[in-house]
Amino acid sequence: MTKVYVKSIRHGRDRVVAVCDAEILGKTLEGGRVPFTVSEGFYKGVLGEVEEALDAMRQATICNLVGKRIVEAAIECKMVHERAVIYFGDIPHAQIVRL
Repeated sequence: MTKVYVKSIRHGRDRVVAVCDAEILGKTLEGGRVPFTVSEGFYKGVLGEVEEALDAMRQATICNLVGKRIVEAAIECKMVHERAVIYFGDIPHAQIVRL
């Protein structure tokens, strides 16, 4: 599967965009300091392509990303620095905050 879930939420002046690779939605990731659940309540939005997610992320003030596909795409687009990525096992997670 090559799709990602994209959820965009307005919170005050901020636009929060949460993106996860489709196949990890609902899973609990182990291998970090604490388990990390890719919850449907937070991440399940519109199922789409990575490029659509990147477009939404460009409009966001806060992004929360989890999954190899979306994090690698964000690194390639220079939205995330590779040293800012943390891992739960082999699954990357990154956040973007624009001030």
